[in-house]
Amino acid sequence: MIAQADPSLNRAQVEQLVRETLRRQLGQPVRETIKPASSNAGPNPLVVNVSARHVHVSQQDLEVLFGPGAKLTKLKDLYQDGEFASEQIVNIIGPRNRMIPNIRILGPCRNYTQVELSYTDGIFLGIDLPLRISGDHKDTIGCVIVGPHGALTLKQGVIRAERHVHMHPDDAAHFGVKDGQYMQLKIDGPCGLTFDRVKVRIHPKVKLEIHIDTDEGNACDLRSATRMELIK
Repeated sequence: MIAQADPSLNRAQVEQLVRETLRRQLGQPVRETIKPASSNAGPNPLVVNVSARHVHVSQQDLEVLFGPGAKLTKLKDLYQDGEFASEQIVNIIGPRNRMIPNIRILGPCRNYTQVELSYTDGIFLGIDLPLRISGDHKDTIGCVIVGPHGALTLKQGVIRAERHVHMHPDDAAHFGVKDGQYMQLKIDGPCGLTFDRVKVRIHPKVKLEIHIDTDEGNACDLRSATRMELIK
């Protein structure tokens, strides 16, 4: 049976439905924060953030995409002080000429431009994503980033972010780890599992926070987690 269009809908109603659909799509969180009811954290609470696909940009590249003098405008604050999801979104085009639309830019601007995608995103775009810590772009592939003012051909900088934990030195002392070491993240729950190779990143200005991507968050059904532990 072929569905028929509703003749009672006029153009204005159709446009409203389209706007509402886009609003819901664009309203998806860049990072979904999960605070487990139980954990082995020390002086600070353990927070796990699922990072959806996103982009970091330099000021120079921001102006290519959004016009001379463009600035990032804040949509909402992220967990780490000073970081935010911006109102600016772009489209990403991969080597198969497939596009992922409406990817949000995170602020503030950096001294490089970087695209962070999940493994599933990479398969769709036809990119064999390298697993890297943010900022490590050596021998990585590029893509085309399209903004409302112009397009940017990125020569390198498309990665799958290596799962990691941001730690204040007090947290590092609690867990007995050093910067650059690896830990395990054990998640208990209906779909519980243990992630190996969670890289430790220590800085005196950060709060305790673990970043995993959407594929990893879906695999363990993070929302249903009952307890989380960082294991040395």
